[in-house]
Amino acid sequence: MAAQDVAGALPDIDSLRDLCRSIAMAEAILNPEDERYYSYNSQWSETEELASMSNGSGDEYDIVFAPTGAYIRGFDHESPLSPYHHDDVPAPWPGVLESVPEVFRCYVDEPAFTDEDGTPVVTVCVWRESRDPSWKAGQIAYPEGHPDPDGSDWLFELLLAPTPEAFQEFAEDYYETTVDIEAVRHIYDLRPLDRTQIGRLNASASLRAVTEAAAEIGYPMADDLLPDPA
Repeated sequence: MAAQDVAGALPDIDSLRDLCRSIAMAEAILNPEDERYYSYNSQWSETEELASMSNGSGDEYDIVFAPTGAYIRGFDHESPLSPYHHDDVPAPWPGVLESVPEVFRCYVDEPAFTDEDGTPVVTVCVWRESRDPSWKAGQIAYPEGHPDPDGSDWLFELLLAPTPEAFQEFAEDYYETTVDIEAVRHIYDLRPLDRTQIGRLNASASLRAVTEAAAEIGYPMADDLLPDPA
């Protein structure tokens, strides 16, 4: 799998946004106090939201949801397309970023997505303008002998398998705990979060930490979790 395959498999922008929020919310309940694998910031800027993945080993992705559409950049540090693997001077692999439309060029050089020298930290890039009928990726000549040359297959595994069962499998393996599938289904349906579902996923979770995470994610909450009106 590579960027073009991802572009053909991702859901539409709104569905992807909802999926990212659900993934982030479910994990925030399982791990409310510490750094998480998946996160979502519904107030990244006044007009933009940001979904992120970071495995703590240098592999990551970010998805910017903006009024103009959505921009995805991913980085697999072991990929042969890494800017640090193929030249004395780090640079993105040819074709990965050249076709990014002007409306998204600001994200190519976004400091959060580049290294200290301004080099884009990217091995895979996919985008979709709000008026586009589908996702797009650049025309890339991939090195031979790599079934997943840019890291797409595993970086975006929960986005390409958008089911509660896929999240359950990830979370049980990563956190080495039992994950209640019905609670995950509740969250994947974007039904309002309540104390019952929190308890089913993590009986020891701090309600304050979970509700703060839900507010950041922009996930709907039941009345019993909302702060009292002033």
